[in-house]
Amino acid sequence: MRVVIAGGHGKIALRVERLLAARGDSATALVRNPDHHADVLEVGGVPVHCDLEATDVASVAELLNGADAALFAAGAGPGSGVGRKDTVDRAASALLAEAAQRAGVRRFIQISTTGIGRTTGDEVFDAYLAAKGAAEDDLRDRDLDWTILRPGRLTDDEPTGLVELAETPLRGSVPRADVAAVVVALLDRPGTVRRTYELISGDTPIDDAF
Repeated sequence: MRVVIAGGHGKIALRVERLLAARGDSATALVRNPDHHADVLEVGGVPVHCDLEATDVASVAELLNGADAALFAAGAGPGSGVGRKDTVDRAASALLAEAAQRAGVRRFIQISTTGIGRTTGDEVFDAYLAAKGAAEDDLRDRDLDWTILRPGRLTDDEPTGLVELAETPLRGSVPRADVAAVVVALLDRPGTVRRTYELISGDTPIDDAF
């Protein structure tokens, strides 16, 4: 399997790349900063320079040609303002999805977040939630085999392999390593297509959570 990952230097993406390489699959990591290529290579991924805020659909579609799946794991990140929440968390996801359609890559996994639809009074965080919600809406309208994953508060704790997965709202935290393991599990499960899952730490082994 070859998976193209937007946000390929992100903390979840690097863990996904390591898991895919360990089982003999290939991860093409779209990376904005060439200085980060070495980190991708270290975990077994294949880095490709691609700034989703500065490229076009045709160029990304070329990178997706021949892939088996696409993963949107990008985010504007802490410290970014309202504008970049839209250009990365919404627009870049829509661009990757459009490119996947052009390239004939049907399987598409989008990493979103819990709390979609609520407001907090924090302008930047509310812009983030709105951008993630708009990205979800865009993806649901496309003729793709999509799955949306909404993890709770992310931590860098060691993986437990134990989660709670539901199609109803959940509140809680989850290690990024367990999110990565769930992403890889989704790639192997066609029964998860066109479904939206919330994810936090729990008591159920990932293999049984679906």
